[in-house]
Amino acid sequence: MLISLLLPALTLCAQSLGKAEADAYRAQLAAEWKTSIRTLHQARWERSEAEVNGLPMMFWKAVYGEKPADGRSLWISLHGGGNTHPLANDQQWDNQKRLYRPAEGVYVAPRAPYNDWNMWCKPALDGLYEQLIQMCVANLDVNPDKVYILGYSAGGDGVWRMAPRMADTWAAASMMAGHPGDVSLLNLRNTPFMIWCGGDDAAYDRNRLDRERGLQMDSLQQADPEGYIHETHIMEGMGHWMNRADTVAVPWMAKYRRNPYPRKIVWQQEEVLRPSFYWLQAPAGELKRGQRVRLTCQDNVIDISECTYSQLTLWLCDELVDLDRRVVVRYQGRTLFSGKLPRTRQNMEQSLSERGDLSYCFPAKVDLNFEH
Repeated sequence: MLISLLLPALTLCAQSLGKAEADAYRAQLAAEWKTSIRTLHQARWERSEAEVNGLPMMFWKAVYGEKPADGRSLWISLHGGGNTHPLANDQQWDNQKRLYRPAEGVYVAPRAPYNDWNMWCKPALDGLYEQLIQMCVANLDVNPDKVYILGYSAGGDGVWRMAPRMADTWAAASMMAGHPGDVSLLNLRNTPFMIWCGGDDAAYDRNRLDRERGLQMDSLQQADPEGYIHETHIMEGMGHWMNRADTVAVPWMAKYRRNPYPRKIVWQQEEVLRPSFYWLQAPAGELKRGQRVRLTCQDNVIDISECTYSQLTLWLCDELVDLDRRVVVRYQGRTLFSGKLPRTRQNMEQSLSERGDLSYCFPAKVDLNFEH
């Protein structure tokens, strides 16, 4: 559920660019994109509200610390509550505004647009989170590679689901006192993740299930030692409230930056279907829960070990491969593509418009067809 944004009128051009030309054009596009976002969402920003398809989400924000040279960080902090009276959820929202405080960054506490148990993980939330991030990037010079999500109780429920679902968005995530449901953790391969739960927080089996999910993360990291960075903290003797012991998650997360171009990707569709993940794009007509891609990239060779789609688009940049050299793409040992790929303005315009993320502005792409 990505938001497609209109960039200023530009002449599409398929002419191949050199690396320096592509870098300069990407910087130009970024400046124009920020201006367009500020103009498009000016009224929403002024009233502290995101809105997608008529669904509003209010938010409270505070700015802490000095702005670093590479831009501010953004902390999206999800309150608790659930299927209760709106005033009770309002109180939880007020609590969340003061619950955490980063040493630096834009701290945003949104008010859930629903008053349900799954208030933070319904399908419309993807677009609302994306719009909120875009507004903060454009208005407060947030670095899109320093965006973090955390949440308590029902907010923790949301983090359990949104961290894997939108794993290519977050620099790191921390779940506090939430219920994991049936979510898969595979997509967290490149997203540092924390689990916090009171050892006596037995309601809905939170303590048992969160402990089990921590063990699952242990197993994933044992099988893939360079991925699945995580910590699990089951606070023995504590109930649903952990007496702020979990606040140490904030400096832990702040150590990490998103790598938008990871050289190993595991992507599995969750209950809300998303057409793109990092530098991959799947055909819209084939999106369904459980569809999966696994691949690695090393020395200009992309090896796909698993792909359950009939087609796949790889969006590429010089941070990932050397576009002045031949790129090879193999699927289970069979070569699907071998050749040089041009950098074009059209590719950069299309990818930025579709993704709405400055780090996902790609100068090159290759479309693949699989025969299963």
